[in-house]
Amino acid sequence: MNAMLESPRVSVIIPTYNRAWCLREAVDSVLAQEFKDFELMVVDDGSTDETPPLLQEYGDSIRVLHQRNRGVSAARNAGISVARGDLIAFLDSDDIWLQGKLAFQVEFFNRHPGALICQTEELWVKNGRRVNPRKRHRKRGGIIFEPSLQLCLVSPSAVMLRRGLFDQVGFFDERLPACEDYDLWLRVSCRFPVELIETPLIVKRGGHADQLSRAWGLDRHRIESIANLISGGVLTAAQRRAAESVLKEKCRVYAGGCRKRGRMAEADRYEQLARDIRNEQRAKKMT
Repeated sequence: MNAMLESPRVSVIIPTYNRAWCLREAVDSVLAQEFKDFELMVVDDGSTDETPPLLQEYGDSIRVLHQRNRGVSAARNAGISVARGDLIAFLDSDDIWLQGKLAFQVEFFNRHPGALICQTEELWVKNGRRVNPRKRHRKRGGIIFEPSLQLCLVSPSAVMLRRGLFDQVGFFDERLPACEDYDLWLRVSCRFPVELIETPLIVKRGGHADQLSRAWGLDRHRIESIANLISGGVLTAAQRRAAESVLKEKCRVYAGGCRKRGRMAEADRYEQLARDIRNEQRAKKMT
């Protein structure tokens, strides 16, 4: 692999922020792939730890992009904007790829020229120990929009997609501080199938303190994402009904969490949104 290849088949993007403690394993797992027609870009989102000198050690085997701290969406988008490959793959800096990940997915696209996006199965490791995902986290292939409304069923580290897909659905939403992947995959899956390679080819690591998915209140970002999608006018009638139902339920649950935490005004807001959705659904049934 040569990071200076003018036209690599795949552009790999690793966004990172103060993850020097695990970043080397992520980078090395990409460089160790037997498929070599790729460029690896690490987007340093304003790290203040040992990330910059660590990245310097790799010389021209990787491309490094530095930016002020703007969040993971902006970091991924920065990588996409300068990517030279016709296929894009992401790797979160706390995850690692297993051998064969790139080769499997490139071969999948070779065999399925009409496919736009695929992901692989994954292994879960939490606090250093292998764990089994719950049934509701089970990956699915094909038309996955409706099950994806409840929770994110696509892992960024497992995805490979054609670069042109971003021209059709847009980039990661930089306004979202979390759940930005949930938002993008909904915009993708409401229009296109997300194919699944059932071989586990990534290790998804969790349990560490800086993991965004550990925080309470993430459903408010999912609520915003669903509301934006509904107002965007791209959903079919059936998809809109499913999205409205999930949005109403998420508003109810999130409002309950706000009340438990004494955030009454916020609870009132989301309860009102749920009522508005319910009233709109009733009005539609009467017409």
